[in-house]
Amino acid sequence: MRLLDRYIGRHVLGAVLVVLLIIVALDTLFGFVAQLESMRANYQMAEVLEYTLLTIPKRIYQFIPFSAMIGCLVGLGALASNSELAVMRAAGVSLTRILFAVLKPTLLLICVGLAIGEYVAPLTEQLADSGRAIARSGDGKQSFSQQGLWHREGDEFMRFNAVEPNGKLHGVTRMKFNKQRELLESSFAEQAIYQGDHWVLQNLTLNKFEDGQITTVTLPRLEWKTSLSRELLNVVVVKPDDLAIQGLHTYVAYLKAQGLNAGEYELAFWRKVMQPLAVIALVLIGISFIFGPLRTVTMGLRVFTGVVVGLMFSILQDLLGPSSLVFGFHPLFAILAPIVICIVIGSALLRRAG
Repeated sequence: MRLLDRYIGRHVLGAVLVVLLIIVALDTLFGFVAQLESMRANYQMAEVLEYTLLTIPKRIYQFIPFSAMIGCLVGLGALASNSELAVMRAAGVSLTRILFAVLKPTLLLICVGLAIGEYVAPLTEQLADSGRAIARSGDGKQSFSQQGLWHREGDEFMRFNAVEPNGKLHGVTRMKFNKQRELLESSFAEQAIYQGDHWVLQNLTLNKFEDGQITTVTLPRLEWKTSLSRELLNVVVVKPDDLAIQGLHTYVAYLKAQGLNAGEYELAFWRKVMQPLAVIALVLIGISFIFGPLRTVTMGLRVFTGVVVGLMFSILQDLLGPSSLVFGFHPLFAILAPIVICIVIGSALLRRAG
């Protein structure tokens, strides 16, 4: 039986990896072409290629659930087309045994995906975004650029043109307001470097607004203490869907402590936590299709069906996720709903086939 498990697992895992390679390669090519349209300043062909390559780990992580289902349809479908599954069933191999044989390589794929999503993709995405922002900002000395991010801490709003993973900021703009939303002071620093428990602003221009007058001060360096540490900033600079689970958990707590809305990050947190279950649900429904309605159809129709089901799953999650932020229900329900639907449909089809 172990030999049979390895045989099934090898076919399924091989098909999944081929599908994943094709999808990631196509998506990377489209991403590269899209970046060519935004070349400017120092952001030229070499930088575009570097940015595209650094985004590959994120693409792999994103397409693992989709590839797992289509790969399952292709791998098991090939065995079904060669009547090998029929021979296994005739020899007394139960449907449950085949199911577990398919889930073993799926669990391996889930572990690899978790490792990429936790330790690789967040770092490479930050390197990609910071490198692109620095390159597109030219000399990096302008107070505003198309790239960058905003952040709020109490009554202070801040913007960074680019953030490097090593604790270095480019183009730091800060604006302080009073309770009446009147601007008290604004400043711009060319760079900021993290040292110990504080930031050091370099080449700072500070404007203070008092009694209808503006006082401008220029300083070569100034110590800036804020609760926005280097670790938190590494979370802020990355988009929610690209963050690690631990980073999302930390930043959600930080936003709530600041009295800010953390809904978008909570949604991304539950999406990441539930991804292993989503992979299993999609694989389950793929197996049920092979033993059910897609048992005797062509390989092309199986792949087409997998694409349609995967897109429907993704669209449903994309619709329910933002709806949870608008209507106020828990993001976990938005993420779980498509997963539960797939599990219910897959289990029903397998029971009928068994």
